[in-house]
Amino acid sequence: MSTGHLFDLLLSHLLSIVGFLMGFVLVASILASRRAPGTTYAWLLAIVLIPYVGVPLYLVLGGRKLRKGQIKQALYASPQPGAQRGTIAEMMCASGAPPIRTANQIDLHLTGEVAYAAVVETLSSAQRSIHISTLILGNDEVGHALVDLLIAKARAGLEVRVLLDAMFKFRADRRRLAALRDAGAKFAWFNPVWHVPFRAHANLRLHRKIIVVDGHTAIVGGMNLATEYMGPTPSPTRWRDLSLRVVGGAVEDIDAVFRADWHHAAHEELAVKDVAVTDGHAEIQVVGSGPDVANDLLYDAFLSAVFEARHRLWIATPYFVPDEALVRGLVLAVRRGVDVRIIVPARSNHRTADFAGASYLRQVAEAGGTICCYRPGMMHAKSILVDNVFAVIGSANLDMRSLFLNFEISLFFTSRAEIEALAGWFESMWPACGPLAPAGRARMTIEALARLIGPLE
Repeated sequence: MSTGHLFDLLLSHLLSIVGFLMGFVLVASILASRRAPGTTYAWLLAIVLIPYVGVPLYLVLGGRKLRKGQIKQALYASPQPGAQRGTIAEMMCASGAPPIRTANQIDLHLTGEVAYAAVVETLSSAQRSIHISTLILGNDEVGHALVDLLIAKARAGLEVRVLLDAMFKFRADRRRLAALRDAGAKFAWFNPVWHVPFRAHANLRLHRKIIVVDGHTAIVGGMNLATEYMGPTPSPTRWRDLSLRVVGGAVEDIDAVFRADWHHAAHEELAVKDVAVTDGHAEIQVVGSGPDVANDLLYDAFLSAVFEARHRLWIATPYFVPDEALVRGLVLAVRRGVDVRIIVPARSNHRTADFAGASYLRQVAEAGGTICCYRPGMMHAKSILVDNVFAVIGSANLDMRSLFLNFEISLFFTSRAEIEALAGWFESMWPACGPLAPAGRARMTIEALARLIGPLE
């Protein structure tokens, strides 16, 4: 046997051993991560049956929670003093989320035009600081106008900080961002797609949408800063979405989420700002969820809400890809007489999500739930309404990516006026919705396959 042949044989044997050991370690990691059973089975099959694909894919995409040594500190360090026992608010506090804040003022933005006017007005009113976190800052009319406004504020001496998710660098206008930096503002990219192995995961994206001005006014919701979400004039192609402006104590908790994300991306510790005192009546609990939180807070809250609903459970989400526990809970809610309605776009901008979610929607519809497919265009709002006691507006979709992978933020409401306002928005949506389209055998097969692939996200 030649030396070269012996070397190739030893190298092949060594690689086989390394691959086996790596596969064993990853399987142990998956089993210890307490994922949903469907996700666990999907990753185990991928690693065992197609290891040359499954192993590298898991190394890039498979991580779900940040561990020690992965730079970002936990968003919530310890349990907080709670609310009324047995409530969802108490459960959130037990996982470290701040308690309900009272005396907040709320303005709900029901259209992209109202939202854009509110963003411009809020930014224009800034006297000391502007904090912005978003998935997308569009290279379009809206993105350009907002960056120009930020440049003017930075030149006037305000502290301007902009945090963008690195996955969407291609959507940003690099020339205007350079001008923003030259004006004295700061911006940072969150979680670079390419990074040192095992130090982060490319699959964990910043999906939070936050604007905080002077520490006392905040805007939160599902809208990115781009033309398809908002703009100065109506557009037939604009997506239907929700956001809201908050003044009051809850802004401190919203800004705390921004400060934690900024510290991770820019390595800068920001001081806490003074919060405005208002005579508002809105009761808000700010809840962050994602890889920087030990538990899956939004999933826990949504699952609890499904089982607590007695009269109505209305959901709006652009992508409906729940796990088996959530969809089973919805089916049981229907059977005990709850008015379950789910608004989704008739066709979203992600066809894979449409196919994966359709089988779940059919399962709820077959039980007697109402599926409301929004016909005029893309519906991007993320909201949940339970009876007259609980409502949610935020950045999280009702899919496994938002509930288990993304960095998200949501506002929980328990005050009657906000719940009634949100109920009014839902009621305004019904006339524009139609039933879920029937499916033939071919489409049913595609939907079933998409449902199997969904847990790999």
